[in-house]
Amino acid sequence: MRSKHVPNRRCVVCGTRAPKRELQRVVLTEAGTVAVDESGKRAGRGAYLCERPLCWQKAAQGKQVSRALRADLHERDIETLMAHADSMAGTSKGQA
Repeated sequence: MRSKHVPNRRCVVCGTRAPKRELQRVVLTEAGTVAVDESGKRAGRGAYLCERPLCWQKAAQGKQVSRALRADLHERDIETLMAHADSMAGTSKGQA
């Protein structure tokens, strides 16, 4: 019996490859804002980040997410990424 194909994705910050369900998706919505896509099925261009709070912090400061989404990040988008990083920091520790 063949095993089911599991799609892999890459964290845009640290480059870690993992199954799609183990990474978190950030999506550029139709309104032009960045949102964390908890379901992984939201419409819009997406980029994946691993569960490390440090990757989320670097994503907010760097150009990786902006490049992956093919859009400039606005202040509110950076705040969204930082808020998610802060919420993760209390639950897990990690480094890129």
